[in-house]
Amino acid sequence: MTQIASAFTWLATSSHWSGPGAIGVRIGEHLWYTLLAILLASVIAIPAGLAIGHTGRGRTVAVTCSGALRALPSLGLLTLLAISTTMGIERPIVPATIVLAILAIPPLLAGSYSGIEAVDDEVTDGARACGMTGMQVLRRVELPLAAPLLLGGLRSATLQVIATTTICSYLGMGGLGRFILDGLAVSDYPQMLAGSIVIIVLALATDGLLALATRLLTGPGVRHALALTPQ
Repeated sequence: MTQIASAFTWLATSSHWSGPGAIGVRIGEHLWYTLLAILLASVIAIPAGLAIGHTGRGRTVAVTCSGALRALPSLGLLTLLAISTTMGIERPIVPATIVLAILAIPPLLAGSYSGIEAVDDEVTDGARACGMTGMQVLRRVELPLAAPLLLGGLRSATLQVIATTTICSYLGMGGLGRFILDGLAVSDYPQMLAGSIVIIVLALATDGLLALATRLLTGPGVRHALALTPQ
């Protein structure tokens, strides 16, 4: 309890909220790294997942690749990418973004193709019978119905990246991981614990916002259908 009290005292110290290494600055850096990784992963995973779910082809490959990506050790991969290229040393944000994006791809990919696959065949067949093209079916029918699972994948990916972005400090970058790494260097345990608390609070707040966004972006008809679906 003493360490926890010391951590909250550290957080309440005004000097830690001002300057280039302030808590607010580190939160901004942490969110920026997270956003870059999620954007990169989304560009790769979501179109691929939608194509797999819509066509029904490539699911086995997607599952295999997702499992392989989940098994990669993030810190080991970050170290490898950082020391194997000059850019990794001069611009550490490049390997860091790649590693975090790799972490985010599996849940985004799974959410995309499973969301489309979950749409009832009778619904898509009816849309095609009305004269819709394949792209219109995907855009107007399958995507709205798949939104809860797709956004669930985004939510899972974002939380994983927020938690793992702490390793960026290993390359001398910013983010909330600085408090943990810098505190470890001088055995400042209240600082380390305070950094961990901020990361947890940030993850919970982000999860809450994404849950709210999922509800707002899911149509009332879809929510009603989900409520009637047996669990």
